[in-house]
Amino acid sequence: MTSFRLAALAFLVALLPGFASAHDYKLGTLVIDHPWARATAPTAPAGGGFLTITNTGTTPDRLVSARSAAAGMVQVHEMKMDGNVMRMRELEHGLEIPPGKTVTLAPGGFHLMLMQLKGPLKEHTKVPVTLVFEKAGSIDVELSVEGMGATHSGH
Repeated sequence: MTSFRLAALAFLVALLPGFASAHDYKLGTLVIDHPWARATAPTAPAGGGFLTITNTGTTPDRLVSARSAAAGMVQVHEMKMDGNVMRMRELEHGLEIPPGKTVTLAPGGFHLMLMQLKGPLKEHTKVPVTLVFEKAGSIDVELSVEGMGATHSGH
């Protein structure tokens, strides 16, 4: 094998981990980027799921629900201050994704609440979740489980 071919092969092999860890999804004009979750304690009843959704289209859409085989129920939640108290609540009408905008689901803000967990969310595993949008329909994604104290995806 020539040195050029060997160098090219080495370069391609070096790129493989980046391709393997990239996990973004496309559904119509929506781009779902880096879905992840925090690991939970063995007896935790709930866990959080996080991601970004970019609407590249010209009309709004809405994340109306989600479901997962790993949980009895998944809700779209927000955390916000109510006076001096941080409150978490389900968004009854879902989460609007305006055209040309990116909406971030992250710790301390909007997030997926996986409730009635069927087992702990373990670091370095994947959790299947189906996201349901008002206009674009449904898409299956995998949340990469990060460490318990993670504040953002390690990808």
